[in-house]
Amino acid sequence: MSEAITAEAVLEATTTRVDARLEQFAQELGGGAPLVEAVRYAISGGGKRLRPALCVAAYRAAGGEQEGIIDIAAAIELIHTYSLVHDDLPCMDDDALRRGRPTTHVVYGSAMAAVAGAALIPLAFRLLAQGGEQLDLESATIRAMTRELATAAGGSGMIGGQLLDLAAEGHAIAIDDLEAIHHAKTGALIAASVRCGALAAGAAPPVLQALRGYGRALGLAFQIMDDLLDETANTAALGKTAGKDRARKKATFPAMLGLEQTGARAREELAAALHAIHGTGLGTAELEALARFAIERKH
Repeated sequence: MSEAITAEAVLEATTTRVDARLEQFAQELGGGAPLVEAVRYAISGGGKRLRPALCVAAYRAAGGEQEGIIDIAAAIELIHTYSLVHDDLPCMDDDALRRGRPTTHVVYGSAMAAVAGAALIPLAFRLLAQGGEQLDLESATIRAMTRELATAAGGSGMIGGQLLDLAAEGHAIAIDDLEAIHHAKTGALIAASVRCGALAAGAAPPVLQALRGYGRALGLAFQIMDDLLDETANTAALGKTAGKDRARKKATFPAMLGLEQTGARAREELAAALHAIHGTGLGTAELEALARFAIERKH
């Protein structure tokens, strides 16, 4: 991998363009000023923008060259942001801090936060369709991306994973069950991010299958590191309340395996992610750098 390409550089380049697009698109939201304000607050909270960066990197790796991919990448970030707004609600994970500032429900109230989070979902699919049209994609490809994103966000993906995560609090579960939670809650959207990028570039089925393996392993590695950082980092570094997993008696890898074995397991999943794309022509510096970032990050 070229040393000239770092995950930080890739993320920064994507963040600049995605943030500008999200701000522009938020202005098109109906529903009145309070809702617009809450939505703008939710989407302007910063963050790594890893998922849109993965989408763009996969698009380029599969041969895509047009700027319209930014709308598709931004649509994925809207789905991710909606999930964070809802995850933080008192009826869910009940967190007062996200990305180093008060969560949306703390600032605007739970009802407005719930509505603002829900409003991001149709916005995301509008932006996805718009991006597909800008890229002059066939309607079948736009439908495939829509199915990919909707499935990742639905009952077999993030929503189902969140439900399983809440149900597991305070209970002893098997490691396989914990992996299933992480694959759904975190991994599904990460896998959809790379697959949507590849679909937009017209990638062949073998490429899409390789990216599914990459995204699935990377998603698990990312969530394992989240578990580990919750145990080892402080609130200032994380930008959210540290130690909440233990306080809520959540099922986590450190609780089951200990810190050392958890780190080792994250590295195993990173190796699996990279193995999935090597030999397919997709082992680009950008995809490799973003994968390594998932387990080397400090927050």
